[in-house]
Amino acid sequence: MIIEGVKAPLNFGGFRRQVSNFITTVGQNINRVGPETFDGPDYTVRNCAVTTRAFSNVRVSPRATSSFNSIKFLHPNHSRRSLFCTNATHDEEASAKAAAASADSGAPTIFDKIITKEIPSSIVYEDEKVLAFRDINPQAPVHVLVIPKARDGLTHLGKAEARHGEVLGQLLYAARIVAEREGILDGFRVVINNGPGACQSVYHLHLHVLGGRQMKWPPG
Repeated sequence: MIIEGVKAPLNFGGFRRQVSNFITTVGQNINRVGPETFDGPDYTVRNCAVTTRAFSNVRVSPRATSSFNSIKFLHPNHSRRSLFCTNATHDEEASAKAAAASADSGAPTIFDKIITKEIPSSIVYEDEKVLAFRDINPQAPVHVLVIPKARDGLTHLGKAEARHGEVLGQLLYAARIVAEREGILDGFRVVINNGPGACQSVYHLHLHVLGGRQMKWPPG
């Protein structure tokens, strides 16, 4: 729990009693409805562990200003979520930079093993030149990767040449087929990450087909 802002003389004894009563009421409500009611992306009670002990070290100076009703309580899960997102972003950027270092080496990628079925995948669509399979770390209810079976120099879109025109068209058409099969034809997004600045982590050209929820703009 984080307390922000104080603006008027505040009796600390009365404040602590009000806080204690507030927490007791919250605890009673949670016990009545069960923690699963709040188990979701915006409010996870299990991780809060809020008790009156959380306020045992609170100190309010005589100069403190504001009333109890104007004090803003922020759920600690918000801070944890922000920290998690920051760490996840840092990891993605680090992985992208590491992958870029060997982008032009010609070494096989994990996609080569998926194409040859050495590594199993959940295939959504496949033809002679294109393979589409579900991302193991989905960023939307529907998240499918569409790749050319033959890399042929297409480590990323920035390497595309005129001779790649046909396969690029096939990739986009395959994305349309995937969207139809997944029931998201009325609203989906196709993303191509190009280079470390876009957090590309596998240097075998691939399209991300995302949908199943309302997409936002700008994408980030």
